[in-house]
Amino acid sequence: MEAKDNAKKKLKLKVSAIKEGTVIDHIPANSLFKVISILGLDKIQNQITFGTNLDSEKLGAKAIIKVSDVFFEDVEINKIALIAPHAKLNIIKDYEVVEKKIVETPDKITGIVKCFNPKCITNNEKITTCFKVIGKAPIALKCKYCEKITTEEQIRMI
Repeated sequence: MEAKDNAKKKLKLKVSAIKEGTVIDHIPANSLFKVISILGLDKIQNQITFGTNLDSEKLGAKAIIKVSDVFFEDVEINKIALIAPHAKLNIIKDYEVVEKKIVETPDKITGIVKCFNPKCITNNEKITTCFKVIGKAPIALKCKYCEKITTEEQIRMI
């Protein structure tokens, strides 16, 4: 029995622990690189570990991101709710989880989503997109400029 328990523990240790930082878990596997882009992780020098297509009872396949020495503001993290609405955040201090946060869809989205309306001014001039979130499950965004509704299936990151 002990050998079986050790084998299970080894299988779970697919991603190493971090001393200080943030772990974002329960990201849909196909959304990993979108989350990396939204949070600007592709532009920082900190140690980042990520895994994708990991087994998940809830999602089937999930992704995880571990970022050393970075602690995100709620506003930053909540942006990922558009593509990873079930993501969980663990704040790590001295290898221990000291705080858990759940991602929440914000009421306003600025500068990360493209308006699906090709005639919208934001698609034709240098104007930052801005949407009011009018639906959270499923996601529905109303453009501040053209007032068209962008649905979850139409969301394209800038």
